[in-house]
Order: sequence, then C-alpha cells, then structure tokens
Amino acid sequence: MRPAESADRPAVAEMVAVRCDWMERRGLPSWRDAAEDLAAQCTNEAGDVWLLDDPARGVIGQMVVQDQGPPWGWTPAERAERALYLSGSITDPYAGVPKCRPGTVMAWWAVDRAARLDVPWVRRHCHERGVARYNCTQGFELVREEQRTRVRLYMMARRSQRLDLSAWFTAGTP
Repeated sequence: MRPAESADRPAVAEMVAVRCDWMERRGLPSWRDAAEDLAAQCTNEAGDVWLLDDPARGVIGQMVVQDQGPPWGWTPAERAERALYLSGSITDPYAGVPKCRPGTVMAWWAVDRAARLDVPWVRRHCHERGVARYNCTQGFELVREEQRTRVRLYMMARRSQRLDLSAWFTAGTP
C-alpha cells in the first residue's frame, strides 16, 4: 500500500475500466459514468487516497482512508471517537493475491495501520448489501443500515488490531 500520486491516474483509470467491464458483464450497476472522477482521485492533495500496488501487475486496488467520517450514519458519540474511515474501495477483479482478495488485503492493512497509529476503530460504509456481506468476511460488523435519499447505506465498524500482513506486504510498508 502506498499513497496515490497524480502519475498513477492512467493505471487507476485502466483498473476502473476493467472493474466496470466486469460489473457490466454481470448485470451489476457500473461506475462507468464516474470512472474519470475515480481516477482523478489520484491527484487529491490530502494524501488520503491509497493504492494497492502489486510488483507484477501494477495498481490492483484503490481506497480512500480518512480520519473523519461523513456527517451522516454515525451517532455523535461514534463521531467523537478516533477512527479511520474507509470509502471508495476499487479493485481489479482479476488480481490474484495468494490466499486473499485485494479488497480484504486493503481492509486488513487499514485495520493494522489504525492499530499502529493508536486509533481504536476502522469504519466504513457501502451502498450494496452484497458488498456489506463481503466486508463482514473481513471482520467488520454491521452497525446499522440507513436510508439516504435514493440509496440504502450499510454502516460497518471493526476494532483496530495489529495483524501479520507479511504474506502480502514487504517490510517498510506504511
């Protein structure tokens, strides 16, 4: 995992296009209309966009990691707790990481990073029930569901903890 840079934009655009093709072939809602905006996140100067970079395949994942969550979906008490908030996870659907899917590797990296930063929680949300089920396989628990205008949100959380990620990351990974 490493921070995204503006030079990563073409690689991320290619990964997003592959994901869109994969989604469309399965009859799933596609991100095609937002593809350019998703790739443009690489130029975000806040430093909150992270990439999963595979030495053999290049960029195989992108995720936004922030220290402040959205103003909706979490109680005032939850918002007052320190947490990392994950959003915008995108992965190459064909990237094979031994024993683990890229989305899981990115989530576990964030859980470990939060523990190293002494942040007690990792929180995330998504719009699809199937994605919420997948996130629960990564150790997240569904905290609540919330209806927001036209979309249903699944709010999830997991306590931070140190994880042995040496099978997927080399020493020195931030």
